[in-house]
Formats: sequence, C-alpha cells, structure tokens
Amino acid sequence: MSNELLAEVVSAVPMPTLMVDQTERIIAANTDARTLLGQNITGRHFATILRQPQVIEAMEQSLRTKGQARTRHLSNDGAQDTTFEVECRYMNGVGAVSGGAVLVVFQDVTHLEHASQMRRDFVANVSHELRTPLTALMGFIETLRGPARDDVSARERFLQIMMDEANRMNRLVGDLLSLNRVESEERIRPREQLELTALLQSTLNNLRPLAEASSVVLTLNAPDGPVSLTGDSDQLRQVFTNLIENAIKYGGSGGSVEVRVLSSDRDTAMRGPAVRVQIIDKGPGIDATHLPRLTERFYRADSHRSRELGGTGLGLAIVKHIINRHRGRLRVESDLGKGAVFTVILPR
Repeated sequence: MSNELLAEVVSAVPMPTLMVDQTERIIAANTDARTLLGQNITGRHFATILRQPQVIEAMEQSLRTKGQARTRHLSNDGAQDTTFEVECRYMNGVGAVSGGAVLVVFQDVTHLEHASQMRRDFVANVSHELRTPLTALMGFIETLRGPARDDVSARERFLQIMMDEANRMNRLVGDLLSLNRVESEERIRPREQLELTALLQSTLNNLRPLAEASSVVLTLNAPDGPVSLTGDSDQLRQVFTNLIENAIKYGGSGGSVEVRVLSSDRDTAMRGPAVRVQIIDKGPGIDATHLPRLTERFYRADSHRSRELGGTGLGLAIVKHIINRHRGRLRVESDLGKGAVFTVILPR
C-alpha cells in the first residue's frame, strides 16, 4: 500500500486516528488526530507526541507483539477534561520496508464518563439524604426502648420527631419517582389544551392556607381574556405549585408573593407567540453564585434551612424537566435583599 493510499485510508476514519510503523514514527494522521494532538505530528516519534505512559506502553506492546492493545488517553479541549478509549491494532505489510505498523484509534467516551459520574453522584446523594433520617429514627427507637421507656413526655416528643423524619423520607421517595416519570416523558410533547389563568388561580387557592400561615399575601395579575396553550395540566400545576410554595417558604419574609402573567405574540426567548409566568417575592433573595446550579439535583442554596422546611433538593430539577418537555425556558433573577423572580416561558 502506497503512502498516499495509506494516508487516504487513515483520513477516512471518522475519529482521531494515526499510524505508527516499526521505526516508531507517525507515518499518517487524520485531521481529527491533528486537532487532538497537534498539527505537525507526521514524521515524529510517537513518544514525543503521546506523552502519557499508559498510551506509550500500549503502542510499544502492539509493535512488539504484532497484536492489539487498549488503554485510555486523557486530555482537555479547553472547556472540559476529555477521555478517549485508545485502540491499537497491528497491520502487516505497511510502513517502512513494509515491516508493519500499528493503527491507533481514539474514541471519545467523555459523555459516558460524565454519565457514569452523574450516576455515582446521584446514588451518593440519595444515600446521604436517606441516611440522615434513618439514623435519627434508629437513635430514637433505641432511646425509646431504653432510657425513655417509661418517660411519657419524651416518648410523645420523640414519636413526633420520628413521624417528621419518616415523612421526609416519604417526600424524597415521592420526588424521586416523580423525577423518573418526568424524565421518561421528556421527549413526548403534551397535546392537551388548557387555560393557564384558571390553572394558576386554582393553584393559588390550594396554597392559600400555607400563605396565610406564613403571613404572606398571594396576588395574581393576568390578562382579562383567557390565556390558552398546549400543555400537561397536571405537570404545569406541579411546576407552579413548587415555585409558588418555594416563594412562600423562602421569600415569604417580604410579606407578599405575586404571580404575573404576560402574553406576547413574539417572545424573544421563544421566537414566537409565548406566555411568561413570573413568580415574584420580596424576600432575602439568592446569592448570584447559586443561580446557575439551582436546578441541579440535590443542590440547595441554603441546605440547613431547606431541610428544616421539608425540602428534598429535587423540586427545581423536576420543574426544569417539565418545562423542557413543554419546550419552554426557566429564568431566575435575584439580588440579595431584593427578592427573586422565577420566570417560566411557555410557547403559546
């Protein structure tokens, strides 16, 4: 095989690929390999280009045994760390004096690494969230069976705490199931026609007892006419319930929560007809450092207060997935001491 034909074959491989012959020099490399390893790599010794010991060892092994080898190559694309599976396969009859060469292919598995890390983080977070109430329950059970066996007042107090911790675990399991269900339906667009103002008014009515208990006034400002759109009424009710409940719990110190509906024939975010629902509170606000991560699973801007108020850390993650299913957007604006505005943008 001529060098020209060899270079054409390597260039046709749809991932970073290079070839090293028995002189241990790179005799061919495609565009993707040059982007990954450098432009002027052809003709150079592979060890000066691939400086990672495990990659050098795999290539030397393949050249020595005229067989195959596999390893990993770690890099960075300027935005994130990247991981490549490196496959070395020996080819006879090519290279210097047709003495054979190793074809080296780099397969990007960064997305698989990220998915695996997300799974590990998710399991660790769920385990942590469940371990805390379980530890409390076990401690109180042990106390009730021992020192507080005959203490009526302590028994009633401990049983109430145990009930609260059990309810917390139940809410967590419920949110996990809800998140799983929402994620499984995320690619299926809803087809139900609904009237948004009526849905918001019903949601506010359901939350009014909580608002009154927190001395918070709920108000709805919406257009006079009906605001119709296509969506899943149960899921959108879940979105607005979560956001308004959060505004009452975390921003209720301002004494009011306003729900504002704005309809537009051309929304800049949606590039077409859309409706914006803003949940506005006048509470302490959220530090700007937390805003980009609010919709991450189990992320809490104030972990201690969130747990005290019964939060599972999954509410805004569920909100994000539901809004994604409706092909909408979620915007969060806040300044410390000036409250927060959560804006749901939905196509109309």
